Amino acid sequence: MVLRIQGLRAVILIMAWALPSVVMAEQESAKVVLQRMQQAYQQLNFELTLIEFSQGLLEPKRLTRGHLDGEVLTHLTHLNGRPREFVQRNDETSFFDASHSGYTLKNANLPGLFYRLQQVSLTPILEHYDAVLAGRSRVLGKVAQVVRLAPKAPGYYGYVLWLDQESGLLVKLDTLTQEGSMVEQSMGVALKISDQPSSLVSELKSATLPPAMSVSDVYPTLPQPLPWQVGWLPAGFTLRSQDTHKLPVTEQPVDYLMLSNGLVDVSVYMAKAGRNTDMNRPLIRQGATHLLSVVNASQIEITVVGAIPAETARQIAESVIHDSTGKTP
Repeated sequence: MVLRIQGLRAVILIMAWALPSVVMAEQESAKVVLQRMQQAYQQLNFELTLIEFSQGLLEPKRLTRGHLDGEVLTHLTHLNGRPREFVQRNDETSFFDASHSGYTLKNANLPGLFYRLQQVSLTPILEHYDAVLAGRSRVLGKVAQVVRLAPKAPGYYGYVLWLDQESGLLVKLDTLTQEGSMVEQSMGVALKISDQPSSLVSELKSATLPPAMSVSDVYPTLPQPLPWQVGWLPAGFTLRSQDTHKLPVTEQPVDYLMLSNGLVDVSVYMAKAGRNTDMNRPLIRQGATHLLSVVNASQIEITVVGAIPAETARQIAESVIHDSTGKTP
């Protein structure tokens, strides 16, 4: 009996010593798979039709990407509803919407995590999320590798990625709560990969687009930091930029802070509350993105917008205070 117990203990010890190596190898493999995903996005000519599902609504989109004469060109269009489309030529992105005139920004991303995951550095992703291979499944009638991105700290969403095994392209993305409930899904329904760029890519190369502006052109750098302190942030989030500008349509002046963990950006707006401001504004959710406004005791309306859980947005908003000392937030 003693020998059997010792043998069992020996097996447990061996497993305990071996487990970190297995986990490390799995993380390295997941990293390689994610690197291949980003390489495929950067190198291939393809057209992906996808459907974004959130809150019972389906929104079809089409993503076209190609390489022509040393340029990388990307087109994203909404297939239903009012016309909305985005054009990328190298590091310049043009935004078009039927509700306002088009504009072009330098070093801007396509809106949405589906596209950002394929372009941002993996360093912050792997710093704040555990990347784990989760087997294989089928998407678009083809084998796909599944990778889970589990947040290392509370206050984040988690993600499940399906990557086409043949090409490496991202073809499906689920956004999950900490309890595992899905809040948003982007799923490919048709994928075409070609050796040569499509005719649309050729049209994009010669298209006349609005002149490119940098963010500093739109929002000039302030001579000194804004007088706001964010008292609480989820682990990994830091202040990335700040400015004062006017909101479109209303022309209301606001102070603005942009927070990020390298993958997810959160916008925080501060403005003097009006006399008729509703003190109990409802929480607005669009897919994984929440918009939450609170009015503090000083009659300052603080609005937080980002692809974060509602409670995280609330904690950020309620932690913002005016800093009369002028310290950097």
